Amino acid sequence: MTIANETEVIVGEQMEWGLMPDHIHLYHREIVSAAQADRLGIRSSSILWEKIGVGGQVLPHYHDVAEIIYISVGKVKLLCNGEWKSYKAGDTFHVPAGVIHSVANDDDQPSEQISIFLPVEENVPANSFFNTTLVEDVYSIKK
Repeated sequence: MTIANETEVIVGEQMEWGLMPDHIHLYHREIVSAAQADRLGIRSSSILWEKIGVGGQVLPHYHDVAEIIYISVGKVKLLCNGEWKSYKAGDTFHVPAGVIHSVANDDDQPSEQISIFLPVEENVPANSFFNTTLVEDVYSIKK
C-alpha cells in the first residue's frame, strides 16, 4: 500500500448529503472512507459528518467497531446504557463495540455530529499522544 505524502482537501459544500437507509431523517457525508484511511496509513473504518433532521433518529443498533460521536450542532437525546439522556453541541460519546446505542434529534432544527468508526482489535500496542515538529517559518501567512 502506498501512503499519501500530500495533503488532500475535501470541500464540504461540494459534498452531497446522502440519506442513510434504515434510519429516520439521517443524512451523512463521508469525510474519511476506509480507502482514504488506508492512504493515510491509519486504522479507521469510516468518519462521517451526519445530520439528523427534526424528528429524526439514528435507530437503536450496535457495531463491530467502536464509535466516537461528537455533537457539533443542536440538541440530541442519546440512548446511553439503556436510558435516554439529553445532550448538546460540544458533547462527545465514546461507544464501545457491541453496545446498543441511538441518537435522536431533540431540537427544532437539524442536529449535526461527527461519527468516527474505529476497528477494535486485541493486543493492540499502547497509544500515545502525537509529536509535533516545527519547521522553518517560510509558510506563515504574511499580514
